[in-house]
Amino acid sequence: MAKEKELSLVEGDQAKIAPVKPSREETEEAVRVLLRWAGDDPERPGLLGTPDRVVRAYEEYFQGYSQDPHELLGRTFDETDGYDEIVVLKDIPFASHCEHHIAPIIGKVHVAYLPSSKVVGISKLARLVETYARRLQIQEKLTAQIANTLNEVLQPKGVAVVVEAAHECMTTRGIDKPGVNMVTSRMIGAFRDDPSTRREFLAMIGQTGS
Repeated sequence: MAKEKELSLVEGDQAKIAPVKPSREETEEAVRVLLRWAGDDPERPGLLGTPDRVVRAYEEYFQGYSQDPHELLGRTFDETDGYDEIVVLKDIPFASHCEHHIAPIIGKVHVAYLPSSKVVGISKLARLVETYARRLQIQEKLTAQIANTLNEVLQPKGVAVVVEAAHECMTTRGIDKPGVNMVTSRMIGAFRDDPSTRREFLAMIGQTGS
């Protein structure tokens, strides 16, 4: 019989419905099942603490599901003395997991916006990246979520996000091609419509483009 559904994190105007989370005991038992499936004995001394450690690690890896990115950016500042140039936070490191294999995605994010009337603390930009990264992801979706949320909350003249990352689902398995990085970008407003603004941003993060 299917478990009762409960309301989970609200993103924007759409509430997502997710199954009730299994108990910690059920989750640890699932890890033991995987260990047995892999061919090992979860009762041997070296693996006795593994289920607990894996569950605690998953609580860290996926803590983004319990955080609301819109609320995170809720506190903004209007007193900017007329500042209207690009704000860039580059080389923000992140670790995520691909939703297809739960394999690590390791990379960095460059975030920029062109203020209209308000700015946000720079630590909040890094926290925004962290919130979305700490969920099961594909890089394209991660890039869009960061840019779209920043655009919705700040309503700036433009937003730009570039993500560079290595995906272990292709570097340590499958096609097995280490050293390959994927680059994705999302340009909104002035960064999409004005080539000079886009070029300025790309130069600031050490890239070139038209």
